[in-house]
Amino acid sequence: MPNWSKLEATPNLQYHRVFMPNSEWRKKCALLTDDLQTVQGQVHNWIVRYFPEFLTVFKKWEGKAALQFLKLYALPHEIINFSEQELLTHLRKAVTRSVGLNKIRELVQAACKSIGLRKGSDMAKLELKTLLDKYELIQLKFEELDSKIDILLDEIPGVPQMLAIRGIRRDTVAGFFAEVGDLNDYTHPRQIIKLAGLSLKENTSGKHKGKTTITKRGRKKLRALLFRVCMILVAKNSAFKALHVYYTQRSDNPLKKMQSLIALCNKLIRIFFSIGKKQFEFNEEKMLKVISHLSIAKKVEMVAWFCFRLDLKNSSSVRFGYI
Repeated sequence: MPNWSKLEATPNLQYHRVFMPNSEWRKKCALLTDDLQTVQGQVHNWIVRYFPEFLTVFKKWEGKAALQFLKLYALPHEIINFSEQELLTHLRKAVTRSVGLNKIRELVQAACKSIGLRKGSDMAKLELKTLLDKYELIQLKFEELDSKIDILLDEIPGVPQMLAIRGIRRDTVAGFFAEVGDLNDYTHPRQIIKLAGLSLKENTSGKHKGKTTITKRGRKKLRALLFRVCMILVAKNSAFKALHVYYTQRSDNPLKKMQSLIALCNKLIRIFFSIGKKQFEFNEEKMLKVISHLSIAKKVEMVAWFCFRLDLKNSSSVRFGYI
């Protein structure tokens, strides 16, 4: 247990109270996700056993209309006893449009031809009710958790500017701070890059010189989070997309797509670090200008190198009397 008396003596007390629950949110979210996946599998298993045709009428049982029909807690041979109006009235409690009589008739027709189990119908209905109650409880816990984390994120400086970046969501920022903690504990973004295991290392042994790879000696959850976010940014953010194209298509030392994404992860860490420290707005146009400066600087460097070689050749010719 943390010693709050010691924390109160530190100047960054407000940050400790924000980031410690933020890291706990990550653990609770993982536990809830595991529970949700278990319940989803159990409900799917119930449908396969007692009403397999249900999944031909509805692609996913988690939709509002499908979930509302499951809340009838009735087996196929019992559904056909309901009138269309009764089924429509029950449906309208959750869905007001888009799904109507046509879908109800399709469901009743599937129930008439169902090959699902009929034995132990009372226990089957009790099982379904228990599973759906558990499913809704987990969804409610997720909503409560999201509302609490939103309150915590509002207390962290730089979060609004991070969320303004196209392709960045609240889950991304919350996950980043849950793994990294307070940015005031770091003096340079390279420290966070090392924490994520994204630092480069050269695989060499004696005279053998292998490939350069990342160390992976860090927090794998942070590394996985950054990688997934960069894939989204490459698709939705014009600046990151242009930088990805530049890295992979430049004439000198082009990177592979995976290497480019790793480089973008490092770039995102630097951006988050700077925004967290200085609270400025991210500008895609400014980032695009930097990319153009990189390409121009490379061309200037190549021209300078060519001129240097040409001057060296001319000076050698004059020295040996060729000219």
